[in-house]
Amino acid sequence: MPTPVTVSAGPLSFADVVAVARTGAQVALDPAALDGVRATRAVIENLAEDPEPHYGISTGFGALATTFIAPERRAQLQTSLIRSHAAGSGPEVEREVVRALMLLRLSTLMTGRTGVRAETVETYAAILNAGITPVVREYGSLGCSGDLAPLAHCALVAMGEGEVRDAGGRLTDAGPALAAAGIRPLELRDKEGLALINGTDGMLGMLVLALHDLGRLLATADIAAAMSVEGLLGTDAVFAADLAGLRPQLGQAASAANLRRLLDGSPIVASHKGPECTRVQDAYSMRCAPQVHGAARDTVAHAALIAERELAAAVDNPVVTVDGRVESNGNFHGAPVAYVLDFLAIAAADVASMSERRTDRFLDVARNQGLPPFLAHEAGVDSGLMIAQYTAAGIVSELKRLAVPASVDSIPSSAMQEDHVSMGWAAARKLRRAVDGLGRVLAIEVMTAARGLDLRAPLMPGPATGAVVQVLRQRVAGPGHDRFLSAEIEAAAELVASGAVMDAAASVTGPLS
Repeated sequence: MPTPVTVSAGPLSFADVVAVARTGAQVALDPAALDGVRATRAVIENLAEDPEPHYGISTGFGALATTFIAPERRAQLQTSLIRSHAAGSGPEVEREVVRALMLLRLSTLMTGRTGVRAETVETYAAILNAGITPVVREYGSLGCSGDLAPLAHCALVAMGEGEVRDAGGRLTDAGPALAAAGIRPLELRDKEGLALINGTDGMLGMLVLALHDLGRLLATADIAAAMSVEGLLGTDAVFAADLAGLRPQLGQAASAANLRRLLDGSPIVASHKGPECTRVQDAYSMRCAPQVHGAARDTVAHAALIAERELAAAVDNPVVTVDGRVESNGNFHGAPVAYVLDFLAIAAADVASMSERRTDRFLDVARNQGLPPFLAHEAGVDSGLMIAQYTAAGIVSELKRLAVPASVDSIPSSAMQEDHVSMGWAAARKLRRAVDGLGRVLAIEVMTAARGLDLRAPLMPGPATGAVVQVLRQRVAGPGHDRFLSAEIEAAAELVASGAVMDAAASVTGPLS
């Protein structure tokens, strides 16, 4: 079993989020932080007895913020809030996303700044630990006032209502699932409904998961580029450290260093070095790989900085300050997270676009330095990897559409009270598709470049790229007559997504940046 993740008043790490979301790690609650939750709850209960209205405690919400609610109606107020806001529609959101957003909401509750009861915090932890996943729908969040609908679906389950997937993945009603796990449904009290739904947890959870995946994919992009430079008889001279140093961009330097290590000791690269080489300079898709891959790395680094700050945030409205005040605020607006989600979609599209161009060069006899057309075994009878490139091209075109920012959009809601929204949830949803597409485009390049390297025999690839070819050949056969290609593309995509391609290269080079 994965090591349990302790949730305290401080921020979770990226690794914590991935562990709970993807590997089913259990959560433990820090006792000192629970004491802080109880202390803050006392502030809310005192205000609940005040005859003066306090937003979110004794009033309605949004455009109804000035409507006073009598004490005997406030439990109904909180319950009605959750039921009405659990208004999502469309396909179910992935289990890992729901677990991430529940964990992040739990983390905010544990800061002691939201005013919920300790019982509420413990119920969220128990649901996660039981492997129960609320059914959250694709559409419903505008990314302002938090990811309201997605979080409301989770809160509804904590109340024993709505639908869930149990630990075995079976669709069932929340009430029986909670009962089977020995979890008592929550009866929400003053302010708790609002505290459970007013956060950026959905978009932030997807950002953290995307950053985890992009770290692996950008290293894989360098591997794919190295294989293509090698297989297309390109030069590694342009990746020299002193040349990269003339433009002191950190990501570029890291990518160039990877490429030097990946191509080190390559007999193919060595075969065309020296004064007899007539190659002046390679195409941009090879020569400029560190510049593009590096820019993507720098974008990832900026997005990670924003994510780290957001993981340290206590997003709620109203919020209980450290000195005990209950104040309305706008911290729920998703703009900081939405922007970087869009930036990452742009980077993913561009890295994939460059990858597809390298794939295409392998298939064109006018540009592939003596390889057969489409890398076919018998050109004319066989089509080789012609349509694999079509697949990559189709994905790249999709990624370009997904790179159109969601965060520049806004639509008013709540009777114009919420008149500007971030669309951060939408930015996160399209980024997930973009990350998946990038992995598939890189897989097609790796598969194509591996065939090109095989066709350079008797010249051999370098140790690092050769190790990648060996891992690929365990699932994908080498050159030969045409065969069912989709299964091979899927196998290559799995090797990229799992990190097997990266690990194969790193077994020779050591860890890649």
